[in-house]
Formats: sequence, structure tokens, C-alpha cells
Amino acid sequence: MNKYYYLSLILITCFSLFSFKKPADKPAYKNASLPINQRVDDLLSQMTLAEKVGQLSTLLGWEMYKKTSRGIGISDQFREAVQQQHIGMLWATLRADPWTKKTLENGLSPEEAAQATNALQKYMVDSTRLGIPLLLAEECPHGHMAIGTTVFPTAIGQASTWNPSLINKMAKVIAKEARSTGSHIGYGPILDLARDPRWSRLEETYGEDPVLNAKMGIAMVKGFQGNDLTSGKNIISTLKHFTAYGVPEGGHNGGSVSIGLRELYQSYLPPFHAAVNAGALSVMTAYNSIDGIPCSANPWLLKETLKNDWNFKGFVVSDLGSISGIAGSHHTASDPAEAAAQAINAGLDADLSGYGFGDALLEAINEGKVSEETLNASVRRVLEQKFALGLFEKPYADVHRVKSIVRSKEHVALARKVAQESIILLKNDQQTLPLSKAVKKIAVVGPNAHNIYNQLGDYTAPQANDNIVTVLKGIQQKLGNTVQVNYVKGCDIRDTTNTEIEEAVNIARKADVTIVVLGGSSARDFKTSYQETGAAEVKTDEGVISDMESGEGFDRATLDMLGHQIKLLQAIYETGTKVVLVTIKGRPLNLNWAQEHIPAIIDAWYPGQEGGHAIADVLFGDYNPAGRLSVSVPKAIGQLPIYYNYRSPSRHDYVEVNAKPLYSFGYGLSYTSFTYSDLSYEMQYDEGQPVVKIQFTLKNTGEYDGDEVIQLYVRDEVGSTVTPIIQLKDFKRIHLNKGEENKIYFELTANDLKLMNSEMKWVAEKGKFKLLIGSASDDIKLSADFELEQDYYL
Repeated sequence: MNKYYYLSLILITCFSLFSFKKPADKPAYKNASLPINQRVDDLLSQMTLAEKVGQLSTLLGWEMYKKTSRGIGISDQFREAVQQQHIGMLWATLRADPWTKKTLENGLSPEEAAQATNALQKYMVDSTRLGIPLLLAEECPHGHMAIGTTVFPTAIGQASTWNPSLINKMAKVIAKEARSTGSHIGYGPILDLARDPRWSRLEETYGEDPVLNAKMGIAMVKGFQGNDLTSGKNIISTLKHFTAYGVPEGGHNGGSVSIGLRELYQSYLPPFHAAVNAGALSVMTAYNSIDGIPCSANPWLLKETLKNDWNFKGFVVSDLGSISGIAGSHHTASDPAEAAAQAINAGLDADLSGYGFGDALLEAINEGKVSEETLNASVRRVLEQKFALGLFEKPYADVHRVKSIVRSKEHVALARKVAQESIILLKNDQQTLPLSKAVKKIAVVGPNAHNIYNQLGDYTAPQANDNIVTVLKGIQQKLGNTVQVNYVKGCDIRDTTNTEIEEAVNIARKADVTIVVLGGSSARDFKTSYQETGAAEVKTDEGVISDMESGEGFDRATLDMLGHQIKLLQAIYETGTKVVLVTIKGRPLNLNWAQEHIPAIIDAWYPGQEGGHAIADVLFGDYNPAGRLSVSVPKAIGQLPIYYNYRSPSRHDYVEVNAKPLYSFGYGLSYTSFTYSDLSYEMQYDEGQPVVKIQFTLKNTGEYDGDEVIQLYVRDEVGSTVTPIIQLKDFKRIHLNKGEENKIYFELTANDLKLMNSEMKWVAEKGKFKLLIGSASDDIKLSADFELEQDYYL
């Protein structure tokens, strides 16, 4: 044998050794065929204390990339954060708004967003010791809060659809858009009951009722997460804000909350419990305290209830800065290390800020205030989600697919559909609406008639003008050149230094109908200053005042329309021209004068990018409105709190006004009419548990096809503890063509009839109940009595 033969053998042997060495050295945590728990065990065993603490830190992400003429890359700040803090998560990397100082010019398009997240992930995978990918969280309450995405109505509008299946479709779209750009977690839904409209964040909620909140929350969670987090189109849902954040004393955002344990269990916790049962994998703590205990340091709330009783498998994250707030705001900790210890020992797993844990948590561990076992448990919960998302196998976004996904024609059409279904017809005297398209002249007036950002709501990124349809544009596109449409702004939302009321009156006098678009605004601007939490700060010494009167941080002392808006409406009314009022806003406002004088009123909340089209569809009869209120609208601030399902006894009237709201929970009109008849029920038993099977007939007796929102309420006639006067138990949104009728079916179980007794046990008690079916909480069409023959403990 010659020397070439031996040389070949040597080369083959070396090649074989080289080829088989790499797989043998591959760590278990990078082996996708192993169960997630084994992969987490292996990775934890290789991590240093600092690396573990870093995995729990979620830094502000918009500072972590840089955009230059040469492309998108990582920033020096990101390199430093990774090298020094070993960070595991980022938040709001793709966010753009005045707080982040990211604009249409220096922010990221959807394709650039994917490039940015890929650059961040590449550095994590290639340039860190263990190559652990980042979890990227984004705000997603009514669309991914990024440039170029689809903007849906805010949550209060979503709730007004009373259509969870539609909201589920919307959530799927939001998730798909966010994941396509490299995001993994969507902050939302917000499941706080909103029972004080002075509070600045009501627009972000589903309203005042636990059942409606729960059904909407389930729809969002399932839409976000789907059945497979590795699909490339699903994201983790983060429930906000745990808990009772929406009822602060005085309406002050983040203020203390004083409610009883039974009320927590029966009203405020059920929406979260339902969403956790639906599979939610992340929960955010609230800023407030409950009965003197900060939510971010409450072991009963986070450990005993969420993790133990509910068997929650995901991770708990603080709200921005809420860990440091344990010391700085609530003053229940003396320093950052003690605050970090209180939080993680109570069951809070991850810090949104980067300074709540970090060095403070390391100090607490070194001082013996936190065990490494506790630290490992929290790190495990975070790592489990990284593996579940498939990030170790596929950390990058597909840049080439982004353009075909984000803000597609199908997504825009869905935004219009959600906006249509969210619109509430509050008043329609003498069939003022729908308007005829044969009208000759229309005047469009008001500060919200042609203002892009005033109709989008808080937590919205800058969007190109052509992406948003205002009310004026919607009317113009609806009617084309056949109708003369004149527009004058008239006044601002708040500022009173510049008005055009006289000009508005002039065009109204010459019009056949005037559409006045008033309300509020959550539009942030670059003149507004912000707290560390991102909440806007109210300034009383401004020159020209911004429109913003709602949105995080803008709590109200009254609910009156601000500026000269009522003055404008009254001046238009005095012209004698037919007037239609459209309100675009984030909270209930005082509509007493309008309800008394204006023949037709439409409430659109913040209707999103397709709001102008949807409002025009309703105004001119191309869509029959069927939205219903998810909050009660007061007549006076002195009625607060005012919500439909208050506990006995019945409320008596005030000296100035009666105790009833101006518009009740569940209220909303239609262009058609419906009759309810033939109610019957049957008591059956399933494995010894009672099931009340209900049926009745619904008929469309009007002149239009349309939807009816059927609402099923129950009253417990005698309970061992005080129960609500009336409580929603189920609902359905049903479409019927004119003249059509259908049988409608509901079921009630012991779970629907339960209360928490004096021993803090759930029980459906023996006794009488009243069944109530109607189109609003104060418009009951059918009722019946039934009785349980014994107690049923649950």
C-alpha cells in the first residue's frame, strides 16, 4: 500500500472525529427532541447567579436598536445591557409615540422592525455564553403598538360589540402581525372592572361587568395564543392588571383600593380566573394596593390564589416600575433590595423596568432575603415560555413575509367590521337616522370630525395619514361627488383660545343636516411630559392646551365635555338644521343636554383606523348599529360609583337627580325592532348538578335586517350573603333578517348561581331565583321564577 492510501485513512479518520464530536457536545437544552422540563433543568444548571437574575429583567426596548442609512443594527446600550445585566427580555422595542420619541421618520416600518428584532436576537444567540434568545414583549391591546400595523377600536369599543367570536378573530390578527415582526408577548387584554369613569384608563377595559370581561378575555387569550406557540403566528397573552386596578379611590390612576375579600372573589377575580383557565401564560401585577398590600408584593394574590389555587403555569411580570414602587410609592419597603425581595418572595417572577430586580435582587439574595430556590422557580417559568415558543430553534422573523401580513386588506376589513359592531345608537327620535344619501348639502363640524389621532385612543403608534379614515373622509368617500360636504372644525377638545363657532354655524345654516363630532382625546403629543411609567402628566400652566383629556394619567374631576364643545353644539342646534351628534371618546361623558335636545346620538368610543368608514356606514344605513354599552353612563358625577350590578338594598333618589344612570349597562338601539316571546325553561340534572335549560322566541319585527344583543340576567331572591340586584350571566349577538324569527337557547348551571357564603365557600344555595331576559339591564322583556331544592357546593 502506498503513502496516499495511509494519508487517505488519516484524513477520513480525522473527518469522522470532527464530524461526530459536535453533536456529542451539544448541550441538552439545545436538543429540541427533549421535553421542555429537561431542557430547562439543563440550562439552569449551567447558569450563573447573575445570568439567572438577568433573565428576569425586562428593559425598555426602543433604545436597543439603531437606525442609520446603512440599515438596522443593535445599539451600544444593548451591548452594555447584555454584557453587564445578562438581560432576558425587552419591552416595547417596536413602540413608537411621543414618550419613546419614535416618529414615522426615525421609527421602524414593519419590515425594519423585523430586521431590528433579528439583529437583537443574532447578538444574543451568537455573542453570549449560553445563546439564550430574548423574549420580546409589545403592547397589543387594540393592535400591535407599532408603525404601519392595523389599528382596531380600543377595548371599551371591543366590549361594545358583545361579540367574543369577532374579538377572537381580531386577536388572531394582532398576534399574527406582532409575531411576524419578531415579537413574542402581547400585553393584553386588560381585565380590570372599570367602575369609575373619572379613571384615565377606562378606554382600555371591557367595562364594569365580570361576565362580559371574562368572555372577552377568553376570546383575546385564545386568539393570541392559539394552539401552538411555535406556529409563527401566535404570541403569549399577558393579562393586566392583577388586580382591581380599575376602581382606585377618587379615580386616581394607581391609587389605593379598599374592597372586601368576598367582593374580590365574586367580581374582580373571575375575569382573570377565566382567562387563566383559557391558558393565559403571563399575568401583570397592578400598581395599586388592596387593603394595604401592594399587588406586586401580595403573596395571597400571586402565590396562594394565582399559582396554587388556579394552577397558573406561566410567569408573573410587574407593571413598569411597580417593584421599585413598593418602596418609592407604597413605602412598605425601606430600600430597593427589600422591595425586590418582597416581590419575588410573593410570587412575582419578572421585572418590567430593569431596575426593580437586577442589582437590587442580587443584593437581596446575597443578604439572605431571597433563596436561590425561589430565584430558580421564577427563572424556570420564564425559560419554559422561551422553549414553548420555539425560540431556541427559530429565533428570527422572516423579513420577506412581513409586508404581506401587516395591515393586509383582510386585516383592514376586519378593523372596519369591529368598528361597525362597536357603534352604539344612543338616541334616534322620529327615525332621524339613517340619513338619506340623496341629501344635497351636509355640514360636518367638530374637533373629532377630522383628527386622526383623536379617534385612535391611547397606546397607538404614529400612523401614515392615508392609513386612517376620519369621519369626514368616511362621509366624503361614502357619498362621492353627488353631495356637497362642507367642514369646519369649530373648536378644540380643551383649548379655548381658537374657535370657529361662527364659521361652523354658517355652514350649518346652509346644510340639510349637520353632523357634529365631539368628545375626548387620548392623543399624546410631543409637548406632553411623561412619568417613568409612561403615564402622561397633566400640566395646568400650559399655553395652548393639547386635546388630551383621557388616556393613562389623565384622570378627570368632572365628566363634562371640555373647551367650547357644548357651546358649539348648542350654537349648531339653534340654527334649526337637523343635527346628528357623534361622540368619539375614551370614557363616558356628560350627555344630558344632548340627550334632551339632539334628535340622534351615536357613540363610537375610539373606533380605530376604519372608524370614519364605520360611522358613515351607520349614518347612511349601510350598517344597522347594534352595539351595547359595557359601562353605565351617569347623569352627574355625584352618582359615582354607578354600575348596574350593585348589591342590595335598592338605591334611592338624590335631591337633584334620580339614582338611575342616563344610559344603563347593556343599552343600545337599532334601526329595527325585535319582540321576545314564549319563554320556557326546564330544570335538568347532570351528574347531580342542576342545569336550567331556557328557550324563547326572538323575532325581527322592524323594517331592517339587524343584530339583537340578547342579555340573560339572574336575581338571587334570598341569599346567605348580600348579592347584586341583578347580574348578567350570559348573552348572544344574533342576526335576523326583517320578519325572521328564531328559537334562542341558554343554559344556567350551579356555577352561574353560586355565591360566596359567610364561611367563604362557593355554593349555589337552596331557594328562589328570578330569570330575566332583555335587551339591556333596565329593559327586561321576559322573566320567570325557578327554585333550587338544595344547596350545591362547588
